[in-house]
Amino acid sequence: KHSLIRVKPKTKRAKRFLEKREPKLTENTKNAILIKGGNANLTVTETLKDIVSILLEIHKNITRPFEDQTSLEFFSKKSDCSLFLFGSHNKKRPNNLIIGRMFDYHVLDMIELGIEKFVSLKDIKNSKCPEGTKPMLIFAGDTFDLNEEYRRLKSLLIDFFRGPTVPTIRLAGLEYVLHFTAMDGKIYMRSYKVLLKKSRCKIPRIELEEMGPSLDLVMRRTHLASEDLYKLSLKQPKALKPKKKKNISHDVFGTSYGRIHMQKQDLSKLQTRKMKGLKKRPAAKMTEEDEGISPKKLKSV
Repeated sequence: KHSLIRVKPKTKRAKRFLEKREPKLTENTKNAILIKGGNANLTVTETLKDIVSILLEIHKNITRPFEDQTSLEFFSKKSDCSLFLFGSHNKKRPNNLIIGRMFDYHVLDMIELGIEKFVSLKDIKNSKCPEGTKPMLIFAGDTFDLNEEYRRLKSLLIDFFRGPTVPTIRLAGLEYVLHFTAMDGKIYMRSYKVLLKKSRCKIPRIELEEMGPSLDLVMRRTHLASEDLYKLSLKQPKALKPKKKKNISHDVFGTSYGRIHMQKQDLSKLQTRKMKGLKKRPAAKMTEEDEGISPKKLKSV
């Protein structure tokens, strides 16, 4: 986050407030603002309520993000939120959700999704995960990698649901799964609770139990940033870029492999186990013995 206009603070409180919003090497956890349109119906309202149990807050405001983005940018700057989810309903676009993100308090990406089927948290009578649980995200379907709009949607959903960055993970804390499937022009969102069952070995047996919410979505309009602006938003400071180390490579799982360069070894000087059978005799001594061998000795041999 950066701004070209610098405001000089007049009080210590204002100074602390501006310092929190200044650019940092490691940015704060992204916050999300949920906006309910003035004409939202029950389906959209319940969807926002179920998602708000995972995220932050909900605001009521009448706006049309694709026509006018000023109100979104105002709320983003006011509440310091770089992600938003807007819900509305009308005859032309029923059960409508718009998910998006900001860069420098201006709209970067925005994708409109239509809700075709919705099952709320309370409709599925199973045990739930505590609020604020960090989910494991799974994306299924080649469309998320082949289609540019779906690729951006995948990136948006990761930003929206990833939660705070944690240094360590415990096995019992991995209890919430969000699964997104792209198939036949639709996006299926399912949420599961991970159950760790007893097994015959040390590793527990894992079962998934659906807990809601469940959404069948279809993509409608999109507003995507240009490639240049998108690359600019992904740019990292030089201080955060890892220094390249020679002869070290990494695989897809993050395992490090190192290559060691050694000088050519002289195997004649290699120290071996001392055995009589491996004892080396001088060459001169061997030739003298071979020349002085008598026929009788040869016969006896």
